[in-house]
Amino acid sequence: MFNSLNLSPIKIMLVVGLIIFGLISILAFTNSIKTAQILKNKSINSQFVIQKLSQQIPTNNQWIINTTQAQELAIQGATILDARSCKIFNHQSLSNATCISWKEFSQPQLPFKGKLLTDDKILTEKLQAIGISNHKPVIIFGDTINGWGEDGRIVWMLRTLGHQKSFLVDGGFAALVKAGFPTVKLVNNSPPVRGDFIVNRSKNWQISQNELKANLENNNLVIIDARELREYAGKTPYGEQRGGHIPGAVHIYFKDWLDDNGMLLSRDKILEMLAKKGITRDKNVVTYCTGGVRSAWSSSVLVDLGFQVKNYSGSMWEWSASDVDIYPLNKLNH
Repeated sequence: MFNSLNLSPIKIMLVVGLIIFGLISILAFTNSIKTAQILKNKSINSQFVIQKLSQQIPTNNQWIINTTQAQELAIQGATILDARSCKIFNHQSLSNATCISWKEFSQPQLPFKGKLLTDDKILTEKLQAIGISNHKPVIIFGDTINGWGEDGRIVWMLRTLGHQKSFLVDGGFAALVKAGFPTVKLVNNSPPVRGDFIVNRSKNWQISQNELKANLENNNLVIIDARELREYAGKTPYGEQRGGHIPGAVHIYFKDWLDDNGMLLSRDKILEMLAKKGITRDKNVVTYCTGGVRSAWSSSVLVDLGFQVKNYSGSMWEWSASDVDIYPLNKLNH
């Protein structure tokens, strides 16, 4: 075809090169349109820089994800929850995040404030209202430096209520912002699209007061007190009716597993810390604190590490308000 136009070999090569360049440009432009459409469909803010994401989507056995995995789930359209009660404090939050408080899903009166609401219909309504759906992953973040483990409480709650694709982000809000997630100033946060999640409770990660009491003498049981050392020793700064710790409980403050930047220590360091206290994967573990929040966060870390663990959500509020002869507490001697 080219020879019929009396073109020299050099001109032919130039024409072929221009055709190839044109085809490459068309393909690149088409790909950019597809990428933009994906972001639009998944409600991801255009400030995201699309990068090649090499890490796999987390499995249901994983409860804690890093920011790269959070980005992958967000592109898939995950529901994003801010567990810092930012509606109350008017914090900045992430674009498309819904602000919630763990208290919205828990009983309102002492000594049962740490326990989840008992009516599954009410819980289903509340969770659907914040956009929780059966087959849609949920990303939860908190303030790992100043918080109380609220993100872990929400993950534990969702898993316990039957949502097995809920994850907390290592490093919380600060880590997500550092990773490039866009932020907004929260003023009259608009309600999310209603979800279709229906509560279906699991007993895998919760234990009642009476179940814990019945197993106190079990040699294969390890109880972790996730509170501050002063609370473990006997102080009552948060409304407990009696001070001390559940007999046999080992003290591991929940923030002992974080570095100065609010990031989790390496798995090996946490496992080493646990092993020094006699806590290995062959043990059954129960965590507690004051109202089952810090302990739920600890449970989330332990489940992610492969431990069999249950959170006692009633915790010290419930235990300390009960009969002293049936539900004893020990104090440290000074």
